[in-house]
Amino acid sequence: MQAQSGPLKGLNPTVTLIAAFVVMAFVIFGAVATETAGGVFTAVKDAIIGGLKWYYIGIVAFFLFFVIYLMFSRFGGIRLGDDDDRPEFSRFSWFAMLFGAGMGIGLLFWSIAEPIYHFQSNPFVTEATPDATKAQVAMRLTFFHWGLHPWAIYVIVGLTLAYFHFRRKLPLTIRSALYPLIGDRIYGPIGHAADVLAVFGTIFGIATSLGLGVQQMTTGLYHITGWSMFVTPVLDEAGNQVMRAEGTPAVTGSITMQLILIALISVIATFSVVSGVGKGVRILSELNLWLSILILVFLISFGPTAYLLQFYLQSVGDYAQSVIPLSLWTDANGQSQWQSWWTAFYWGWWIAWAPFVGMFIARVSKGRTIREFVTGVLLVPTMLGMLWLILFGGTAINIEMFGQGGIAEAVQDDVTLALYKTFEQMQAGIAGTVAAIVATILLVTYFVTSSDSGTLVITTLLAAGDPEPPMVHRVIWGLGEGLVAAVLLLAGGLTALQTASIAAALPFSLIMIAMIYGLMRALNEETTTGEPLLHLPHRNSAEKTE
Repeated sequence: MQAQSGPLKGLNPTVTLIAAFVVMAFVIFGAVATETAGGVFTAVKDAIIGGLKWYYIGIVAFFLFFVIYLMFSRFGGIRLGDDDDRPEFSRFSWFAMLFGAGMGIGLLFWSIAEPIYHFQSNPFVTEATPDATKAQVAMRLTFFHWGLHPWAIYVIVGLTLAYFHFRRKLPLTIRSALYPLIGDRIYGPIGHAADVLAVFGTIFGIATSLGLGVQQMTTGLYHITGWSMFVTPVLDEAGNQVMRAEGTPAVTGSITMQLILIALISVIATFSVVSGVGKGVRILSELNLWLSILILVFLISFGPTAYLLQFYLQSVGDYAQSVIPLSLWTDANGQSQWQSWWTAFYWGWWIAWAPFVGMFIARVSKGRTIREFVTGVLLVPTMLGMLWLILFGGTAINIEMFGQGGIAEAVQDDVTLALYKTFEQMQAGIAGTVAAIVATILLVTYFVTSSDSGTLVITTLLAAGDPEPPMVHRVIWGLGEGLVAAVLLLAGGLTALQTASIAAALPFSLIMIAMIYGLMRALNEETTTGEPLLHLPHRNSAEKTE
């Protein structure tokens, strides 16, 4: 499958050329015909999420129930690798990489904004509902969107790829999960399509997050330094300065500074991915976790400590009691679009990210048992994420309910302000300023971690599953992610391309169903006969050439 010479040496030429063409076509379409692209992609997203909301709700609920079954099944002792293999990374490094690649940056961006949105409005409350109830429901819904369900999606993809690669010696690509269904035809058009779809979702997911993230970075840098170079004024149609709710002039991040930040992050991420998983990616992931712990300590120390600890325990219990009903709730008798805007959108987004995150998790999980893998990937990041959401979102809700308020207005004015407005309203003095600086640094390091992880996944797919893809292509695709983000940012097409990634979730959800079937067939064969599934060939992808 790998070319043996030429500029694509070490890569699968078919997948690489198709992926490059698809990416460039969407970038050009988004840049040249921004409004048309936005209309097309939004219409596709609305048709999929609106018309198939029931499907997304049902399939993701099934994924969670299946993963919980696996945790307690007779297959739990099977090792992802040979029987004598042991984990490559310590548990701390492993958890750090899981959290950083899976959703660390998203939590930093939405941990205050989403609870505040739900605190103001959701289908389970009315204007007459007491604030205490609104706060509990807001955190329940936020936990629901960031808790067990996304990690269950990642478990399915990551576990399937790790099993077929490390135990059955098939290439570390999406196509390998289809082997029990189509055999050696995974090396043909069907396999190419599966890998191209994964590349597509990964590069646009990373580029979109990078583009959105630098907007929050410029807001943070302006908030910390006060330098006008980081922002530009927001003007109305008449050319007048728009004012925020509290009476201050409205500003938005400077496009020039955002492009500079994209370039810097892309270069740093490329250096990281070139150094490999065991060095750059691991070190940055551990740095992320330590900086995250520092921020959490600040919130516990300077925030409403007793309230946050009580709110955490109460919200975990509330989530445990509500998770099954919420998993199956489709709002069949309601008229609200809330679920399409939030839950169905999130489920599609997590599925779209599953090839990237799942493959990266598989890459760093060799030697772990199935039970250890499922428990670690499903429960540890979920509990850490819930603590994160309570400390950030709970602090903001406490300020709204018992303090000076102002967070809700900041979220309505500009979602990127939520984090910094909360630090400001905590009135922690120099500690608050330091926390804002650390949070901004954390934004950068989380983006770098996501970017270098994404680059590694993309080049592994293009290299026909080689876990050490050619160095030059790591550089090309690492810088290419930044270029895609920059072009889309300039064209105003970030939102449009985000919806394109969501649309990719629909066909990939079908691939995930095939993954579950293939994995169960393989595990049953192994535990009942002791023989590998269909006598799978113990070979590496490099043995097949085009």
